[in-house]
Amino acid sequence: MLKVKKISFGYSKKLFIKNLSFNVQKGENVSIIGASGCGKSTLLQIIYGLHHVKGQIFWNEKELLGPNFNIVPGEEFIKYLTQDFDLMPPLTVAENVGKFLSNMYPRKKQQRVKELLELVEMADMAKVKAKFLSGGQQQRVALARVLAKPPEILLLDEPFSHIDHFRKNNLRRNLFSYLKAQNITCLVATHDSTDALSFADKTLAMRAGKIIAEGSPEELYRKPKNVYVASLFGEVNELPTKQFFPHERLGEKVILYPHEIEVGTSAGVEVRVKNSYFKGQHFLIEAEINGEKIFFESSEKLQPGRIMKVIASENLIRSRLGNN
Repeated sequence: MLKVKKISFGYSKKLFIKNLSFNVQKGENVSIIGASGCGKSTLLQIIYGLHHVKGQIFWNEKELLGPNFNIVPGEEFIKYLTQDFDLMPPLTVAENVGKFLSNMYPRKKQQRVKELLELVEMADMAKVKAKFLSGGQQQRVALARVLAKPPEILLLDEPFSHIDHFRKNNLRRNLFSYLKAQNITCLVATHDSTDALSFADKTLAMRAGKIIAEGSPEELYRKPKNVYVASLFGEVNELPTKQFFPHERLGEKVILYPHEIEVGTSAGVEVRVKNSYFKGQHFLIEAEINGEKIFFESSEKLQPGRIMKVIASENLIRSRLGNN
């Protein structure tokens, strides 16, 4: 188990990480989400051992010490993939992946490199030099390299940021399935809600150096603590409840995702359409309701200026208000 106990870090009087504590079970996949500058990357660097901090970090019973105690930062059982891939440009893809593997058993090394390149879908480019690769290809090679010697803890900082969308989905499935099969503990700092929702066992939401929400992806999505947490998963509305229940005294505002607001017929509240954005299976509609901006989904494109009615589930609203 990874145990992070009351860690703080900063320069001078400015703290970038503020009294964080959490646990991660062995083999668990944890996504760390938050706005840029909230401390996601810094947290990974701290766990890896690049910064000396107040507080303690343990892997099982071993305390992980920072650069004040280790000449070479980091531990052998931890691998950290940064946004700077740090490949060797003159070496081939295969040579980069196998760089730190023993040459004592060349056939075994060759097989391991082949296995990892197939995992990241780069086997057909094994003999290409790294300097000729695109950014996305370099990122895939870097992923394979950090797995060459299987770590106990894998730290990934925006691991799919340079990879084409059509390839990213399959790569994510392959990678996280592999990590589960190998029982490798993984922490992923990401801006991509798919990483946080589809593959994580647990999600940490950070803001200004603090963890403001923690739980399963389902819990954070369905019962967001506030509009900031909800917004990390996509478009979100924070609307006065009086818009939907003008004669009742409920909470001041309710958080609703666009798909939770439906186009009504005779019932509902009136909105004025401003824009329609095509999303493939539906249109995201931007509208105005008594001076408030509102987003909802529609099966068809709606013309700007159109007046129409929208509704939201009363049970959903009452449930959401009861969890904020």
